[in-house]
Amino acid sequence: MNLKSKIIYLCALGLVSGFASAVQLIDPPSTPKVSEITVFLAKKIVTMDPSIPNATAVAVSDGRILSVGSLEDMKPWTDKYPTRIDRQFANKVMYPGFVEPHAHPLLAGLLFNRPLLTPSPMPNPWGTPFAGVPNLPAAMAQLKKYSDAIKDPEEILLTWGYDVVAMGKRPDRQLLDQASTTRPIIVWDISGHDMYVNTAMIKHYGITPDMVKNVKGVGLDKDGQLNGQFLEIPAMQFILKIAGKDILKPNEIPNDFMYINDLMQQAGITTSGDLAFGTLNIDMETKISKAYTQSPNTALRLVPVVYAEPFIQKYGDKAITEAQNLSQQDNDRLIFQGVKFYSDGGYLPETMRMESPGYTNGTIGSTNYQSAKEFAGAMKPWWDAGFHIHIHSNGDVGNAHSINSLQLLLDSKPRFDHRYTINHFGIPSTAMVMKIKTLGAVVSANMSYISERAQLEYPMLGVDRASYATRLGALVRSGIVTSIHSDAPVSAPAPLKEAWTAVTRRDVYSDGKVWAPADAVTASDAMKMITINAAYTLGVESKVGSIEAGKFADFAVLDSDPQAIPAIKIKDVAVHATVLGGKVIPVSETKKPRPMD
Repeated sequence: MNLKSKIIYLCALGLVSGFASAVQLIDPPSTPKVSEITVFLAKKIVTMDPSIPNATAVAVSDGRILSVGSLEDMKPWTDKYPTRIDRQFANKVMYPGFVEPHAHPLLAGLLFNRPLLTPSPMPNPWGTPFAGVPNLPAAMAQLKKYSDAIKDPEEILLTWGYDVVAMGKRPDRQLLDQASTTRPIIVWDISGHDMYVNTAMIKHYGITPDMVKNVKGVGLDKDGQLNGQFLEIPAMQFILKIAGKDILKPNEIPNDFMYINDLMQQAGITTSGDLAFGTLNIDMETKISKAYTQSPNTALRLVPVVYAEPFIQKYGDKAITEAQNLSQQDNDRLIFQGVKFYSDGGYLPETMRMESPGYTNGTIGSTNYQSAKEFAGAMKPWWDAGFHIHIHSNGDVGNAHSINSLQLLLDSKPRFDHRYTINHFGIPSTAMVMKIKTLGAVVSANMSYISERAQLEYPMLGVDRASYATRLGALVRSGIVTSIHSDAPVSAPAPLKEAWTAVTRRDVYSDGKVWAPADAVTASDAMKMITINAAYTLGVESKVGSIEAGKFADFAVLDSDPQAIPAIKIKDVAVHATVLGGKVIPVSETKKPRPMD
């Protein structure tokens, strides 16, 4: 039976009703208003287009690419329209603007721009990098220092980046009381999933065990009193709900957004996904995203992916309609696309479910659904509505539920270009990779699981599982479209560092151990993972991700070509500038704070 016959047969069975809504349609490019052309010349332009992989000139007008090739090749355009030849990148290498397929830009800006407790150094776009706190005593000393520096005794202290694994202890209220018994303190852990509060915080908001008896993840001590631990998304969101007005101050949010804007720009990123839109506040996030993408001072295109749970909580049975309606806000720099679900816990705090063989201490972590059937049931209304589904998935059980749920969804309603995306993919097996290929899913992997986590995690996971986290080589060899990401604020957005990790499988620590070298990929494959593959992961590959006629004129300008240098040096390639819609933004211009509008 040929493909056409199969489709007719399935339609007759009623299995592909609404088929058109489930297809990832290619948006035709808009016609540029060609009045004046700018031709950028470079030592080398790496297009990520396999038909014309390299060039030395790219013509741009009205924010779009007109033509790619040599300066001579531009003549069909330049002979007809006024043309400016821009030679400022004549000694540089141009790539498509890097695409961050999985980050949380607003949340990352809010947290990166707060007092930090990260164990590793953190970049600062506007000043001196944070050096990191190497151990628990250093973390507690730093926390007390932050508290003592605040003049208002009632002002809440929000810190970010505490690492349970690196510090060797999960905080409780008694530990945080050592920093202050009077000031409310919130410590947001580095995974973004967990929060810890001190006694003063509990008293300040009058939180009682009865208030949180139906909130999953709230910790109690042996006497039934709150222990200050709010673990995983529902518990974390409880704290945001009661304290959000005090820690998410409207007048500070634009500055926080500019912080991550500049950090991403300095890393060569021109498009970023927002992979849990609505987590903080749907109305606020909609308003700030629209303002951000209409500002001439900002440097990113945003692709928000709605988080299903807050939409369901707010809108009930109208959640899907309200999520779909967000596309009415779309413009060239704001593109709503898809929905997100969480399969299990976090990789960093070791709360992901690990049953086979579990953690070395005998624990097994948590999953958000008891079975793939339950998980598929939660996603089915969104699947039937044609949404591109993104899954947070880390442990062996979480990955199994994510993959088996896709099988159940496909069985219930076949879709051909569903782009079901498994994000993070922390501890996969070879069987999982093979099944993903069979089901037509794609993967976006977090490379910090190797570069910054493998050395910290292997005591609890074993060297083998810590080594093959993400399994990039296996994914590429299987022909699965794969991208890599930072999951900022989980790690700082740094595409070239992620590419370096993918190629070398090395960590950032002094011994430079190579973790599962057989899963290394080529520099060519790694650069696809931060350009065209990342764009495909977000469903915007017809707009960005390669330097081709008709696409947005978004470029990353580098000092050298990551594909033409020793692999060990890839992470050290300097970003000179980005170009967004033909507008040149030198890195030197984003080194100090400036207003969003």
